[in-house]
Amino acid sequence: MFALVDCNNFFVSCERVFDPSLEGRPVVVLSGNDGCIIARSNEAKALGIPMGAPLFEYRDFCKSHGVVLFSSNFQLYGEISRRVFTSLRMLKHDVEVYSVDEAFLDFSQVEDFAEQGRLIREKVKMWTGIPVSVGIAPTKTLAKIANHMAKKHSQAGVFDLSSQMVQDKVLESFVIEDIWGVGRRWAPKLRLLGIGSARQLRDCDIKYIRKHFGVIGERIVLELQGIKCFDFHTAFQPRKNIISSRSFGRAVFKLEELEEAVCNHVARAAKSMRSQGSCACGIYVYVRAGAEYSNGTSTSFAMPTSDTTAIMAAAKLCLKQVFKPGVKYRKTGIMLLELVSAQNMQGHLFAKANEERVNLMHTIDQVNEKLGSNTLFFASQGIERGWRVRSNLCSPRYLTKWKELLKVC
Repeated sequence: MFALVDCNNFFVSCERVFDPSLEGRPVVVLSGNDGCIIARSNEAKALGIPMGAPLFEYRDFCKSHGVVLFSSNFQLYGEISRRVFTSLRMLKHDVEVYSVDEAFLDFSQVEDFAEQGRLIREKVKMWTGIPVSVGIAPTKTLAKIANHMAKKHSQAGVFDLSSQMVQDKVLESFVIEDIWGVGRRWAPKLRLLGIGSARQLRDCDIKYIRKHFGVIGERIVLELQGIKCFDFHTAFQPRKNIISSRSFGRAVFKLEELEEAVCNHVARAAKSMRSQGSCACGIYVYVRAGAEYSNGTSTSFAMPTSDTTAIMAAAKLCLKQVFKPGVKYRKTGIMLLELVSAQNMQGHLFAKANEERVNLMHTIDQVNEKLGSNTLFFASQGIERGWRVRSNLCSPRYLTKWKELLKVC
C-alpha cells in the first residue's frame, strides 16, 4: 500500500505560515521576473485566475479584486519542504520524495489507513503549518488519483482507494487527462480510440495499449488494475545531468554580464553535484535572445571534475563561442553532463585528481551551508549582478537569513 502526501497550494501555504492575515484572501505566487502566475490559493482559483497566466494581463484584475501578489521565495519554500518531509519521517514512515511538495509513503504495515492519514495531516500541520492531502491506494498511479479525490472531494483531506468497489466508482468519472503519466500527451489519442475515463483505460485490452503506447502505457493500465509496476524507492537516486538556468531581469548586452550569470549557474549546479557525490564529464552552455538569436555549445573535461573554478573556465570558453555582440540576451543556462560517482572515477594516464581543490570545494560548501548561501563566492560571479531576476514582491527568507527573521512586536 502507498500513501501520497501532497501539500495544498504549497507556495501560497508557505507564505501564509508567517502571515496568518492571508488566510481566506486570494493569493498568487509569481514566476521568475514576476512574469507568470505559478501558484494560486483556492480563493484566487475561485476568481477564475488561470495557472500560468501572464501577470500583465491580470494585474488590473488582481488589484480590483484584492489579490495579494508574491514573488517566488524558493529559499523559504525549499526549507519548509525539507521540514515537511522530516515530519513524515518522524512519524516512522519510509518516505520517497517525489517533488518539492509531494512524497510517497510506504503504508504496507499500516492497519487503519484513514486514521493514519488523519494523523499525518494533523501532525504536519502542527509542526510545519502546512496543510496536506493524503491519498491511499495499492499502487502509485491509484494513490495519485486518491490524492486528487482527497484534495477536491473530501472534507477530511484523506481518501482511501484500497477497496475495489470504491475504485470502480471513482475511476468511472475520473477523466483521462488527470491520470498520472497520461496528461495532454496521450489524452487526445486515447479519446480518439474511445477511451475517456480511467475505468475505460483500466478495462481495455492491455495488448492493444502496449501496441499503441508502449511499455509505459501498459504499466499505467496495470497500475490502474491494482498491480504494482512502479516500485518504492527510499534511496537517493543521483542525477545524470544537472541544469541551472534563469531569465534575466533586463536585457543583457555585455559579454562580462553573461559571464557573471553563467558562473553563478555553474556555482549553483556544482554545489548540487557535489552534494550527491558526483563529478561532471562535460558542460553545455546556451544563450537565448527570443526569436532573434539562440545558440549553445559543449565541451568535455580531460577528467571528470567537481572543481567549480575549472568548470567556470570551461563555461567561459563555451560562452565566447556563442556570444554575438549587439544582441539583447534574455536568458542563459548551463548543463553539467554525464555525471559519474566521485568515488569510482575512471583514471587518466596524463592527469590526476587534485585533492587540495576537492577539499577547498567542500570547505566552501560547508561554510555556505552553515552561514548562508553566497557567504563565500567567486569573484567571477560578480558583485552587483544587475542582470538578476526581478523579485520586487518577495517575502522575507524567514528560515534561512538571520537578518530576515520574523520580528514579533
